[in-house]
Amino acid sequence: MQKYGANALEEKEESFIHKLVHAFMGPIEYMIEAAAIISAIIGHWDDFIIIMLLLIFNVTIDLWQSQKASSALAALKKGMAPQANALRNGKYQTIDAATLVPGDIIKIRLGMIVPADLRLISGDYASIDQSALTGESIAANKKVGDEAYSGSVVKQGEMEAVVIATGSNTFFGRTAKLVANAGAKSYAQQAMFQIGNYLIVIAVILAVIMVAFGVFNDLATHSMNTSAALGILQFVLVLLVASIPVAMPTVFSITLALGALKLSKKKAIVSQLASIEEMAGIDILCSDKTGTLTKNQLTLGETTLLHAKDEQEVVFAGTMASKIEDNDAIDTAVINALKDKDSLKSWTVDKFIPFDPVTKRTEADAHDQNGNQVFFSKGAPQVIVDLAKPGEAEAKQVNDLVTNLANKGYRALGVAKSTDQGKSWQILGVFSTFDPPRDDSKATIDAAKVKGVNVKMITGDDTAIAIETCRQLGLGTNILNAADVFPKDMDPDNVPDDIAETIEKAD
Repeated sequence: MQKYGANALEEKEESFIHKLVHAFMGPIEYMIEAAAIISAIIGHWDDFIIIMLLLIFNVTIDLWQSQKASSALAALKKGMAPQANALRNGKYQTIDAATLVPGDIIKIRLGMIVPADLRLISGDYASIDQSALTGESIAANKKVGDEAYSGSVVKQGEMEAVVIATGSNTFFGRTAKLVANAGAKSYAQQAMFQIGNYLIVIAVILAVIMVAFGVFNDLATHSMNTSAALGILQFVLVLLVASIPVAMPTVFSITLALGALKLSKKKAIVSQLASIEEMAGIDILCSDKTGTLTKNQLTLGETTLLHAKDEQEVVFAGTMASKIEDNDAIDTAVINALKDKDSLKSWTVDKFIPFDPVTKRTEADAHDQNGNQVFFSKGAPQVIVDLAKPGEAEAKQVNDLVTNLANKGYRALGVAKSTDQGKSWQILGVFSTFDPPRDDSKATIDAAKVKGVNVKMITGDDTAIAIETCRQLGLGTNILNAADVFPKDMDPDNVPDDIAETIEKAD
């Protein structure tokens, strides 16, 4: 614990006093404050009140907006698992996930959020949903030796694992750290500061010349007194107020705050006011795919029939070889596609063999109310072909179909049944499965293009699936694999021009 720290995201809490003091700091703020002090010295209290009101109002707007906004880190922190089942003192016990350290042995099972980065060391398999990290809509099947990432969700199976990274050192934690460190000033702020600094330099030079001239003149005429000094200060005050845009930060903050208010009515929360102006100036918008452009709901596409008389016969067999309580994306998609749910009531499942990465299929042994026993199986098409051992022509038909579906970005799923206790099998048909685009995605992209914003998709999904999704959304199909674009030894702060151009041309 001393070496690695708690298994939690580091969060630097900035006190309200620190935020308040920081809000009064900056070149323009210093000059405004100097003008206020000079106003007080020479007794121009109306000027003093107006200047201080502008300054305080600007600070209040900034602090109010930052307090109101939800923290991106806090949102990410919710994804961390609160508890873990760890081996301590020779037995498994439920502990606070924050106390995990590298080397801890833990158990993961159905429904658990993976509490840290792990290496799986024993057990048959685990099916883990990594969509929040990789954009892959289908759960990844893990075996002994594989890694599981913090923040992902166990969908099936139970395994033992050793903790290999915790807190900010995890894949999830490094992502959170990037979000926490993001906070550069916007172009408008930079421009405002540059203008302010330029005016401040001129004002200071002129003020120094004016003071020097006044002092020299008073010394020459031997009339140096308090009223003369106050007169010089009054000239300096006029110069400062005239040359420095005292209200500029206030106007800037009010404009952005009104923008934030308008966005809040559209359910958009602004955590930093400057982000509104930044967003308004973008010309390239990068979006992830799964759950943003698509529904993150696996759906059945076209079904190719082999020995089934219609599509619903294939869907029924696939449903019999599925279990709704497993919360598997493929099982759910197949079950949802069955039109006549009442047809299941006349069947009883005697034995169910769940999917595992070795067999790559599920199997159900069931009988109907007349005592007819039938075996149903669904899984990877090549596995179903090996199970059924069809003729060469039929095997080639299935393999060609899988290839064609893959080229279009669809995954294939074979379904078979046996009426002789598994001695021989018949391939009923092959499903195509995909994650469909959201209903409003294409319209949103088209609207962005009209505004001059070029939308690009970034995803951890398969290239063929990315191409098909882009085709459906009208994004263009120039999809690049990151591994092919970026050399492993490339300096991220010095990207070669040819690589930058290639990336800009990609969809």
